Amino acid sequence: MSLLPGSGDPNRFGTEAFYAALGRAFVAMCAVVPFLFLIEAADQGLALALDPTAGIIPKRIEGLDGIFFSPFLHHGFDHLYSNSIPLILLGTFVLAAGARRFLWSTLIIVLVSGLGVFFTGSPNSVVVGASGVIFGYLGILLTRGIVERSWWNFAVFLLVGLLYGWQLVGILPTDEQISWQGHLFGLLGGIVAAIIFRRRRPDVGGPYHSESTLSLP
Repeated sequence: MSLLPGSGDPNRFGTEAFYAALGRAFVAMCAVVPFLFLIEAADQGLALALDPTAGIIPKRIEGLDGIFFSPFLHHGFDHLYSNSIPLILLGTFVLAAGARRFLWSTLIIVLVSGLGVFFTGSPNSVVVGASGVIFGYLGILLTRGIVERSWWNFAVFLLVGLLYGWQLVGILPTDEQISWQGHLFGLLGGIVAAIIFRRRRPDVGGPYHSESTLSLP
């Protein structure tokens, strides 16, 4: 049995660890969406009025805590349906690169997106939804291919660009009832997270490159 250098690296394309990490990430993201549907069902079924009480209300102190709660809330099931598929797909690629990086990156996106909405949005609006997080994941994937300089990340960059690049128009001001501020600052938060938590390539001659092929009985 031969173990090649990097064969157990989940960030190296084509390894068993890579496919296992991608599969686990997909299952985990698929589990998130039913949780969001459960919240929306409880909100509507029990008349909890979570949107106005836990959403972001720009420029109002009582709406500041919505920065952390708003990504879990939606304006009805149609809003949630539209966010589900991109959340699963983009979230899978981001999570597959590591749970710790995923969690810290998501926190940065939530903070940057939420604070951006709070300081620049209309005080007469209530902003909820995972769109800011989705645009943040888009920002991570579009940036990671550049800053980490790997073929796999460049491939993801191209795939995501083809599938969701058109959604970048959502960062532009519009008269529609959507928070373009959340999209814009979410994207910026994702770019920042991709740079801060980028995967450093090992130095030439370091442990990774000097590792020899290991033969086991």
